[in-house]
Amino acid sequence: MSACGLQRIGFVLLPGFGLQALAAALETLTATQLLPEGCRYESLLLSPQGGAVRSSTGAELLTTSLNEATLQAVFVVSDARWQDDHPQLPALLPWLRRRADAGGVIGAIGTGAAWLAEAGLLRGRRATVHWPQIAALAERHPDMIVSQQRFEIDGHRLTCAGETASQDMLIHWLGQQHGERMTQSLVALLGLERLRGRDERQRQPQAARPGGGSAKLAEALQLMEANLAEPLPTEDIARLVGLSRRQLERLFKQYMDALPSRWYVGLRLQLAQRMLRQGSQSILQIGLSCGFASASHFSNAYRAHFGHTPRDERSQHAAAWRSQQEVRP
Repeated sequence: MSACGLQRIGFVLLPGFGLQALAAALETLTATQLLPEGCRYESLLLSPQGGAVRSSTGAELLTTSLNEATLQAVFVVSDARWQDDHPQLPALLPWLRRRADAGGVIGAIGTGAAWLAEAGLLRGRRATVHWPQIAALAERHPDMIVSQQRFEIDGHRLTCAGETASQDMLIHWLGQQHGERMTQSLVALLGLERLRGRDERQRQPQAARPGGGSAKLAEALQLMEANLAEPLPTEDIARLVGLSRRQLERLFKQYMDALPSRWYVGLRLQLAQRMLRQGSQSILQIGLSCGFASASHFSNAYRAHFGHTPRDERSQHAAAWRSQQEVRP
């Protein structure tokens, strides 16, 4: 186990990054500051160019440019497909190689593993990526082992899928660094029913699995995930994937047991829940960034989905943190 104290973790944000996955990671590191063990982690948001970086939901986060500051670990956060002509390639790949040469932990969230692979940092290693890009990554980099797991920890290389897989990965990693007590404390503090292991596969929609159904449905799901801040009308989604509205609704009822509009709202509310628990934005800001037109619209939809309001969610989470801190010896 490594020594405790203040540790800094860098998150390199690329345009279109998954805000939910980043929020889950930041929430986990923030929780360490409330534990009595004395192991504290703080996060630093970075990008090749610095300044504001827009997420897949449309929300913008301020970052600082890449530098050589002392960081215990660096994670590339992306949710977009790989581009050979990406404008940030010349700055980011050499920086990642220097970090790896210095012996630090290098990780990736969402589709960030594609950047690590392109930098030559995953040869002979196990790694994973958000499920829509698994096949493309395996074909482009046959010198690595691409898994379908939620996350992989292979030595100093940590990779995970999107959404909440970043939280599972970080809790396991922190447990490796500081012991099982740290793992148990974080699970309790974050209010998790259980900690998912590295042997669990990503939850792909049935239609996206080999022989599982419709590629059109998989395309529609990806469009929804990429447009959470400004939701697309069902008619537009159907048109973009080459279906009529009625055909798309039939696919959703067959495979997802829900209408497209209801499924879409659920995705946006799940992201809102993660952001509320992180606690870095106001309730109104979170509602707007998740595609709700007003505070009342957000509150009503949240209550209908979860059984309580966004304000209740934030209050309950804060109370749980305080209770956990009080009962610790």
